[in-house]
Amino acid sequence: MIAKIGRGSNLYGALAYNQSKVETGNAQILHAERIIQTADGSYSLSQILKSFEPYLEANRKTENPILHISLNPDPKDKVSDEDYKSIAQSYLEKLGYGQQPFVLFKHTDIERTHIHIVSVCVDEEGRKISDKFEKRRSMDVCRALESEYCLHSATEKKENSQNQIFKPVDYRAGDIKSQMASVIRLLPKYYSFQTFGTYNALLSLFNITAEEVRGEYNGITRAGLVYFALNKQGEKASNPFKASLFGKSAGYVQLNSHYAECRKKLKDNPVRDSVKNKIERVMQTADNQTDFKKQLINQGISTVLRCNAQGCIYGITFIDHASKTVWNGSDLGKNLSANIFNDWWDNGNKANLSLKNSSASKENFPADDHVSQSHSLFGFLGKEETSYNGKENSIVETFGSLLPQTQGEDFQEMTFANQLKRNSKRRKPKL
Repeated sequence: MIAKIGRGSNLYGALAYNQSKVETGNAQILHAERIIQTADGSYSLSQILKSFEPYLEANRKTENPILHISLNPDPKDKVSDEDYKSIAQSYLEKLGYGQQPFVLFKHTDIERTHIHIVSVCVDEEGRKISDKFEKRRSMDVCRALESEYCLHSATEKKENSQNQIFKPVDYRAGDIKSQMASVIRLLPKYYSFQTFGTYNALLSLFNITAEEVRGEYNGITRAGLVYFALNKQGEKASNPFKASLFGKSAGYVQLNSHYAECRKKLKDNPVRDSVKNKIERVMQTADNQTDFKKQLINQGISTVLRCNAQGCIYGITFIDHASKTVWNGSDLGKNLSANIFNDWWDNGNKANLSLKNSSASKENFPADDHVSQSHSLFGFLGKEETSYNGKENSIVETFGSLLPQTQGEDFQEMTFANQLKRNSKRRKPKL
């Protein structure tokens, strides 16, 4: 079980966030302590707010007195409503908040059911309840609750993260934003790509695309990004999501900085020649486009094509998952540009590469079975791929060992916690 603790000063915002999910049928109030009920025994937003008022009015000097906690069991755990209540109460008690008013919400808007707790960290006399070593204590409490309620261990799950599946976005599964966030927030941390085009090629493996948007504000031209989920045909299958929803690393400015850093990092990098040599070798032995892509998959390299409406290839990108680098064909050499492959696959004019004096000669390449050993993390490479846009094959369905496990994260809760931090900063008086 994973716990996330957010703090802020906006009680209404925390409650409204959860209440909005209740109103759409994606959440319910499971339990409440020291909260005023309405005449029919239910809970209204106004009554809940009144219940917290005495604590907030007594608050002496705690800047962020609102607690917004999410507790996230493993998706495989089957937790009853009664157990959720007991887990929430035990968690608060052991962290020192057992005497505080709180509201417990159960969220069912994504596949992983989880709970949110809204409370305050000041007591009736306005004194702040100690949060010393809170993160460490929270982890200890979670481990104890996992044992008590026979839940899957988050610690073991982290250790075994290489066995987890990191799936592309499935727009039909719901909660598209959280699915996309798990991918978009991680890719710049692990992959090197030098242009917006290569970034989009990498995103396409996960059924995502990005578009640049431009506009004017106070006479100043501004640029940004929006993201879309894709269907199996490579068509947009969602409304646009602003980059700001996914954090700074997904934004226009930060990505441009990432491109520049990667250009510097990959300039004269031996990885470039290694990737190029693998592709050239496959070009010598492949009979057609399908065979070419399949052989590269066996070398740990994905191929992404960009075609116009007539099916003519105008761009080709290679993604090497071993080095986690993304390359346009023309960056690797003129002989690997889109025109060369267009001429080969459309007109049958295969490039004649000489390997006699090339670093791509046979002695520099391991035998096939040695390749599979050196790529032991890539258990998916020899398997048949599933089509993700009708033209290109995706190897990401079994991508688990390449990126860390993120299924335990509640992206929307994290977004809300970040919003609390921003609101808190706005309220700070200027000195």
